[in-house]
Amino acid sequence: MVNKRTSRTFIDQIGREIKVLFPPQRIISIVPSQTELLYDLGLDEETIGITKFCVHPSSWYKSKTRIGGTKNLWLPTIQNLKPDLIIGNKEENVKTQISWLEKRFPVWISDVKKLDDALQMIKDIGEITGKTTAGAAIADEIKKQFESLPLRQPIPKVAYLIWQNPYMVAGGDTFIHDMLQHAGFENVFKNRLRYPTITKEELRNAEPDLIFLSSEPFPFREKHMGQFQEISTHTKVVLVDGELFSWYGSRMLKSVAYFKKLSQTCQ
Repeated sequence: MVNKRTSRTFIDQIGREIKVLFPPQRIISIVPSQTELLYDLGLDEETIGITKFCVHPSSWYKSKTRIGGTKNLWLPTIQNLKPDLIIGNKEENVKTQISWLEKRFPVWISDVKKLDDALQMIKDIGEITGKTTAGAAIADEIKKQFESLPLRQPIPKVAYLIWQNPYMVAGGDTFIHDMLQHAGFENVFKNRLRYPTITKEELRNAEPDLIFLSSEPFPFREKHMGQFQEISTHTKVVLVDGELFSWYGSRMLKSVAYFKKLSQTCQ
């Protein structure tokens, strides 16, 4: 006997009411970190479309229908897939494209700037996809792990680079900033908003103890370290895993162990 689906209303993280035929059976994710969460919630059959940046899990990256990039969605492809739920994010997706989609399909939007926002997002996506227990379990385990992070004294000052040409850093109202705080680092650009462009002089004058070069969105590698060492000769330059600082889904289950190891490396 086939279970009947009924219409249910949910509130997303920007306060919008989303009516969904529950439980959804044709889900599209347009955010990489939330795609991985859907996988860890056990939604293999239900998830039908992902972006070209959804590299985790690798099995989905190879098998699921691609629907463009997070900021360049292939709207006709999405329309042809006829999803009954699209899961996006306020920062990572483009408002005009979301507006086009929400006129045609249920679109649930997350808004994540802090750890608590991420934990709530995980629970909410668990609820809207019919995986309430699994979502709560993942969120509770992440919270437990973060509570195990030790307090550091003194707190090292860090500049977190996400781009070069021009140089761009994580400001104080970002999820990366919140992760830096939890990991025991002080963001020297905490008084700047979003991802500001900075000059070599601004980086030098900020006098960071550490310069973190993120693996994403710009793929910093060892070959890039020298130029930053020249800018700030007394600063330690470190390559860091950007996914573990900026992915706010179930990948955070790996973040705390990484932060502890990174803290030891930076001493």
